[in-house]
Amino acid sequence: MSSSIHASAVLVGARAVLIRGPSGSGKSRLAFDLIAAAGGPVRFARLVADDRAEVAAAAGRLLVRPASSLAGLIEVRGLGIRRLAYEPIAVVGFVVDLAATDAQRLPEPEQTRAVIEGIALVRLAIALEEAALPRVIAALHLPESAV
Repeated sequence: MSSSIHASAVLVGARAVLIRGPSGSGKSRLAFDLIAAAGGPVRFARLVADDRAEVAAAAGRLLVRPASSLAGLIEVRGLGIRRLAYEPIAVVGFVVDLAATDAQRLPEPEQTRAVIEGIALVRLAIALEEAALPRVIAALHLPESAV
């Protein structure tokens, strides 16, 4: 059984980055920026979901899919809704929380984990005033235990 959440997701390499945050926090922008970084600091990136995502636990992993009515659609601020190639399903590698009120320069261990549908995941908390893309790219290039 899956749950619908307010989030975006981008498949980066073999795992998806699940992007959460309040409305207007930049979820779509970070998703688009990751996709645009493909071929540069990011080898491969493809949209999974924007705005609404379906998540489900399966075999100890968290799977993410686009909401069926929004599959392949992304909002690009100032340009409107655009259609992109998308992945129909991906395994979540880590979670990015935008506009996180608990974001710290040196986070406590409990702040570096999120539990979704009973699955523990690496979590990256980004403060409202922080640029998200450089932090996410840095996290993608570090070993998972260091994120």
